[in-house]
Amino acid sequence: MSIKIRYFASLKESLGRSEDTLLADGLASVREVWQQANPELVLPDRILVAINQDYASLNDQVNDGDEVAFFPPVTGG
Repeated sequence: MSIKIRYFASLKESLGRSEDTLLADGLASVREVWQQANPELVLPDRILVAINQDYASLNDQVNDGDEVAFFPPVTGG
C-alpha cells in the first residue's frame, strides 16, 4: 500500500519537508499514517486532516493510493 502525505503551512516549516510517501502495509487510520511518517513527533493538537482533498478525522481509514494532508489550525483576522 502506498500513501502520499502532504504537510502545509507551519507543519511544513517545522518538519522541513512538504511531503512523504509511505509504503503503508497494515495501516488503518490517519493517526497511524502520522505515527509512521513522524515516529519521533507527537501529533499536534487541533490538527486538521484531509483524505483525497476531503476533510477527515484522525480515525478515518486510509486506502492504497490515498493522499493524506495535514494542516495546522487556521486563524485569521
